Formats: sequence, C-alpha cells, structure tokens
Amino acid sequence: MPIVVDPDSGTVATLLAALPSTAQPSAHGVPSGDRLLRWLDEHPTEYVVVVGPSLSLEEALLLCERLRVSRPALSLVLVRQQIEAAMLTRAMSAGVREVVAFGDTQALLGSVSRAEELHLALRGPGSPATTGRIVTVFSPKGGVGKTTLAVNLAVALSRGGAKRVCLVDLDLAFGDVAITLQLLPTHSIEHAIGSEASVDLPLVESLLTKHEASVMVLAPPSHPDVRERITALLVSRILGALRTGFDYIVVDTAPDFDEHTLTALDETDECVMVATLDLPTLKNVKIGLATLDSLAIAAGHHHVVLNHADEDTGLTIQQAEEILARKIQIRMKSSIDVARSTNQGVPIMSSQPEHAVSNAIRALASQLAGGPSEPFPVADEEHRRQRRSSRRMKLRR
Repeated sequence: MPIVVDPDSGTVATLLAALPSTAQPSAHGVPSGDRLLRWLDEHPTEYVVVVGPSLSLEEALLLCERLRVSRPALSLVLVRQQIEAAMLTRAMSAGVREVVAFGDTQALLGSVSRAEELHLALRGPGSPATTGRIVTVFSPKGGVGKTTLAVNLAVALSRGGAKRVCLVDLDLAFGDVAITLQLLPTHSIEHAIGSEASVDLPLVESLLTKHEASVMVLAPPSHPDVRERITALLVSRILGALRTGFDYIVVDTAPDFDEHTLTALDETDECVMVATLDLPTLKNVKIGLATLDSLAIAAGHHHVVLNHADEDTGLTIQQAEEILARKIQIRMKSSIDVARSTNQGVPIMSSQPEHAVSNAIRALASQLAGGPSEPFPVADEEHRRQRRSSRRMKLRR
C-alpha cells in the first residue's frame, strides 16, 4: 500500500486524498524517515513511498538514497513545492522514480498508479494476496464501552463478507474481551513471550481461541504483571503475522498511550475513537485525536463513535462535535439490551442483529470496509508547527 512520509499532518492528509481511489483505503502516513524505516521493516511488501514536501531536500534525498540501496524494488515518489533541473538530477541519482509538484493531483495519481503497476508486474502470478487490515478501537478514557464496541465490531465484520476476523485484546493488564464473550482461553499472548525472532502465522494461530460467531480471539495474559514482559516488537510481529491470515484484525486497547497501544496504532489502518456525551471524556478524546494527528497515525482514517449518545445528559451532539472539532460518524444511544447481552456473553450483534445499536455498528463496519473516512481538520500554520515538533518520545517521557 502507499506510504506517505511528511512531518505535517495536514500535508499528509492532502497527499493521501490525492492517491488513486483503489489505494486510499489502505494508504498510510508516517511523520519521519525513522518511523518509515521501522514500518518497512515490519511490512516488507510495501510498493511505493511518497516523500512529502515538508522534509528538507537534503533529508528527503538522504532517505531515498538509503531506500534505493536497501529496498531497490520500492518505488519512490518525491513531492516538492518547486521543481528545478538540478534538483531533478540529484533526485534521480538518489533512486527517486518520479518527482511531482505539490498540488499536482493528476501527476501524483499517475505516479502512484504506475508504481502499483510495476509492483504487480514484479510480483507476478501466484504471489501472496493483499494483507489484512488492522482496525484499532481506542479511547483515552475508560468506561466508554470500548471493549463492547470492539467485540461487536469484530462480529459485524465477520458477517459482512470477510472470510476471517481476529479480535486481539491488547489491554494486557485488565483486558475483558474473553469474559465478555465467556471464553476460557487455554493460551494467550503470554505464551509468545520471547518468540520475537520466530513469530509467524502458525505460531500465532496456536494461541487463538475460537468464538462461535466465527471470530478468533487472542487473549491477554491471565495476570497483569506479565504485561511488562511483552515487548512492543512482539506485538508488532504478532499483528504482522495476523495480517497474512485474516481479512480484519480488530484490536481492543488499554485506555492509555502506553507502548503496546502506540505499537498497535503504528500498525493500524483504521482507528476507531470512542467517546461518550460528558465533558471529561470529550476533553480526553479531543486530546487523543490531536495526539493521533500530531503523530500522523492512521491519517485520514479516524472514525469517531459516540456511545451513550443520550442528549438528556445536558450536552447535545452538536456541542460534542464543536468540542471535538470534527464530525461524529456513528452514534449509539444507551440500551439495557446491550448490558444484558454482555452479561449473557452473547454480543448484541448476535442476539439482536436488528437492534438500533447493532445497526449502528454494522454501519461502522461498512465504513471500515471501504466507506468514506473523516479527513484531517484544517489547521493553521501555528498549529501545524506545534504538531511538527511533537513526537512519540514526548509521549513516553
């Protein structure tokens, strides 16, 4: 899939929107060359990198030169504000396949399409099919119904034509996916500790537990203290392996930007952000969305879900959208049926497929399967400058 590298999230969104429609659903944005290299280490089948104009020419050419040597089959498209003859010569020497002007949508469209044609020609018949898509369900606030949504979303995707769906519980200390589905896993992610160098699909499949709704589940450790022994690299390798065997991988996360959640977000194709209609949660979600923007995570592929969308709380949907500064795409009102279904260990998508909540989750699944996604909000230059200076290391500090 196409990868856009640029430290400015607004520029990333613009470039992603200019890609061919067939490439947009799986296209991805990263903010720096280092993040790009880490991504390519875990996703060796990528075929084109679009290097954005916010990188300096020297930085961009140095990155392209490195990729020319390490990944000769990767097509490199350089985007610049202005194109000069001397710069074209240097770009070609660095391994750049094409140089296009920023804002020239047709030129970028053609460059990426030609890169895809070359990739298909080099790959030839009999090559592996397109890898699965990772959907991360996240909220920086606990108690918003994130796990219930993740469970029912996995069921909805499995019934929407996807051949295989895996639900990963990445809340490694207090995950509730197994108990929500009333499963008793004999294996969990804990049993993969120390296997970073040998993770493959058969190994990961041996750790999964099958739910009757045709969803496979990767459970968290049975004890919270095991979380410290699970490395970010292991999480990345497991998700990479699952891509090769499943159509969708739905990841339920902890309500925090911890190392494991950040790793899942790095890998994700679609990010579902869950909020509720109360000021503390909306405040946290707004910060969470800004953080995703600043790190260029799933750029252009954010889906805001408002759970317990009951306006008798004193806030309206319009007010919530004004606070978040973006559109709420899916709304679900409170329902005792959801709580009853959860307590019975049967997702409401299974027990009451025509329920209003089930219909809302089915609509979300449809969006994730190829429907439109929410673009980046327009940001002024000062906001963009602040986001360019924000990096993942700040979160870890």
